[in-house]
Amino acid sequence: MSDTTQKPDVEQEPTVQTRKAVRRGGGDPATRGRTTIADGVVEKIAGLAARDVVGVHAMGSGISRTFGAVRDRVPGGASKSVTRGVKAEVGEVQTALDLEIVVDYGVSIADVARAVRENVVSAVERMTGLEVVEVNIAVSDVKLPEEEEEELEPRIQ
Repeated sequence: MSDTTQKPDVEQEPTVQTRKAVRRGGGDPATRGRTTIADGVVEKIAGLAARDVVGVHAMGSGISRTFGAVRDRVPGGASKSVTRGVKAEVGEVQTALDLEIVVDYGVSIADVARAVRENVVSAVERMTGLEVVEVNIAVSDVKLPEEEEEELEPRIQ
């Protein structure tokens, strides 16, 4: 009896299927999603940065400072507002700021304004990643050395 089955000359290797690595979510995890920054956050950063500049006596107009002083004295009232005198418009990648400041008598207003711009732009861009397109500064008053602070007399003693 002869063997009629034929064997192939080359042995076939078993087929192994491999899976391609699939990246889910499309890219760097840090780029997934959006981050939004509220106007108030940028206003706080800018307000603190502006107050750090030598020659800036206060922020805001006389009226807003007076209302702020009253609010600060009311039990349970808001704490000292760091956003007083600051207005921010925040977009997705850019922001614009308007600041109202009171400068000390004898300082160069141009130098103080320049220093405020530099400090505000640096702080806001570093902390938020937003591009600061403009910082408008309005000098609303000059604090004279002989002027006493606007203090309200306490209602109770």
